Amino acid sequence: MNDNSYKQTAHTNNYEFTQGSGYQLPEYPFVPPPELGETTPRRHPIVIVGGGITGLTLACSLAKLGTPAILLDEDNTVGVKGASSRGICYTQKSLEIFQRLGIYDRIAAKGIQWSVGRTFAGEDEVYSFDLRQQGGYNLSQQPPFINIQQFYIEGFLVERIAELGHVELRWQNRLTDFEQNADFATLTVETPAGPYTIEADHVIDATGSHSPLRQWLQVPFTSKRGDDRWCIADVRFTKRPPIERHTWVEAPFNENRAVWQHLMADDVWRIDYQMAPDSDPAYVSREDVVRERLARQFGPDTEVEIVWVGPYAYRSECVHRMREGRVFFMGDSAKVVSPFGARGGNTGVADADNLAWKLAAVWRGRAHPALLESYGDERLEAAQQNVLVTNRTARFLRPADGVERLFRHAAIGLAKKHPFARTLMNTGRMAVANPYSRSRACSYAEGSAAGQSVQNVALRWANGSAGCVNDLLNWAGGDLLLLAFGPLGRADLQRLKTLTAGAPLRAVQVPAGRDRAQATEHLHDPEGHLRSACQLAGPGWALVRPDGYLAATGDHIDGRLVAALERSLGLR
Repeated sequence: MNDNSYKQTAHTNNYEFTQGSGYQLPEYPFVPPPELGETTPRRHPIVIVGGGITGLTLACSLAKLGTPAILLDEDNTVGVKGASSRGICYTQKSLEIFQRLGIYDRIAAKGIQWSVGRTFAGEDEVYSFDLRQQGGYNLSQQPPFINIQQFYIEGFLVERIAELGHVELRWQNRLTDFEQNADFATLTVETPAGPYTIEADHVIDATGSHSPLRQWLQVPFTSKRGDDRWCIADVRFTKRPPIERHTWVEAPFNENRAVWQHLMADDVWRIDYQMAPDSDPAYVSREDVVRERLARQFGPDTEVEIVWVGPYAYRSECVHRMREGRVFFMGDSAKVVSPFGARGGNTGVADADNLAWKLAAVWRGRAHPALLESYGDERLEAAQQNVLVTNRTARFLRPADGVERLFRHAAIGLAKKHPFARTLMNTGRMAVANPYSRSRACSYAEGSAAGQSVQNVALRWANGSAGCVNDLLNWAGGDLLLLAFGPLGRADLQRLKTLTAGAPLRAVQVPAGRDRAQATEHLHDPEGHLRSACQLAGPGWALVRPDGYLAATGDHIDGRLVAALERSLGLR
C-alpha cells in the first residue's frame, strides 16, 4: 500500500463554515508500528482509541501508575484541525487531577484564573458571584477555574506521557474494524504505511461524539437535539474587557439573545453569541457579519483580530451503559452535553481519572476484575446528572413560548430586585465533582461520606514541611489510602499493620492537635482542613481512593473497615 492511501483527517465536529487566522497546533511524527507486516497479532493489555483530552488524560494517568497501554489517534496533532479552541474552562476537580499528573504548573502558567462571574439582563447587572468566597472552592490548592484553550492541555499531556513512559502514542493510526469475544478484542488499524491488526484485553473508546465503536457495537443511547443556534468568536482586542465571566441572558447588542464572554490564554477572548433558531450557519459566521456583531458589543472603534469563528448547535446524548464487553466509553463517546457550566471536557477528564486506577489495579493483580463494573455505576450517574443540568440551562436560555418564557421573564424581574430569586437565573450551573450515590465500590453506611470527592487541601508532613492531599495520593502509588484521625490504640495499630501487609493499602495517622502520633506513618492537620475534606466531625477513618474519592468513612477500625476495603477492590 502506498503512502497516499491514508487520507488525512478532515475538519471534525461539524464545523463547516469557519473563518479567521486560526490556531497554530503542534504536529507529531508518524512512526511505523512494530506490528506492520506481522501475521500474528500482538496482545496489549489496554488500547485507547482517541487522542483528545479524555483519551490523553487516561493515557497520562496510566503512565503515572506504570501501566502499559497504547493510544491510537487518526490525526497528527492535538485540538481540531481547522476548528476552534473547543473547551476552555477547567474546573477545580480537573485542575486537581492535572496537578496529580504533573502538568498543573504548565496550565497555571499559560491559562487565566477567574472566580468572579456577572450576569446581565439588558443593561442591568442581575447578580454577581466570587467562587473564592464560597466554601466549596476555597480550601483546595487549585483555584475554582482556569480558562485555557483545550489544545494546550492536550499538548501538555502529550509532553508528560513522553516523560513518564509506559504508554505509546501512535499518531495517524485510524481504527477501521473491530471485533471482540469473551477473551479479547481485535482491532484493525490503518496507517500511512499500511494496515495492521492488534489484540487487546481492554479497549477504551475516547473517539468523541461520532464514535465508530458506538455505532459498530450498536450501543443504545438517548439523544435530544434542539433548535438553539450559536456562533463562537475567538478574538483579540486592543481594548481589554475585565477578567471575569460575563453572561447576558438578554443582550441588547445581540437582539436580546444570550451572550457569553470569557478570556483565555494568549489574550484571546471567547465570545458565544446565541443566534436565531432559523439562522443560516454560513451567514452568521461570515467575517463581516461577525465584525458587525462585535462592533455592536464593544464599540465601532475597537480593533479586533478574529482568531477563529464558527457556528454550532447544541445537542445532548447519553449512552444507556458505559461498557460493552471489553469496550469502555468515556468523554463525548459516552455523553454529549450543552456547554453550560463547563460540564463537557471536564467530565471526560473525570471519566479517565476514574477508570485509570481501576485498570491499573486489575492489571497489577491488586484488585478483582469486577471492580471495573463500578466505572459504569459511577460515571453513568455523573453523565446523566450533567445531561439533566445542562438541558435545564438550555431550556432557560431558549424557552418555548408559553409557560417557559413566562417563567424566565418573571425570574429576571425578581432577580433584579430580590437576592432569593437569583438562583432562578440558570445561565449554567458551574460544574463540581459529581458525587457517586449508587456505586458497588463504595460502602454507604449510615452517616458515611462515601462517594464524595476529597479536595486537594493543605497538610503538614511529620517533619513540618508543607504538603497536600495529592502528595498523599502520589505517595500511595495507586493503592488505597487510609487516613486514621485521632489516637490509635494498640489493637488499632495491629489491625492496620495486618491490613497494609495483605492488601494494596497505605495507612497514615492524623493525630488531633498537638497529640503525639502512635503510628510511624503520620502527618499533621493543624487547621482541620483534611478532616473537613473527608467530612469527618471528629475521630474516625476515611478510606480514600487513588482518584481522590471517598470509598468509605467510619468511626472505629473494625470489621466495617475490612468490608469497605474488600468492596473497594471488587471483592464483594
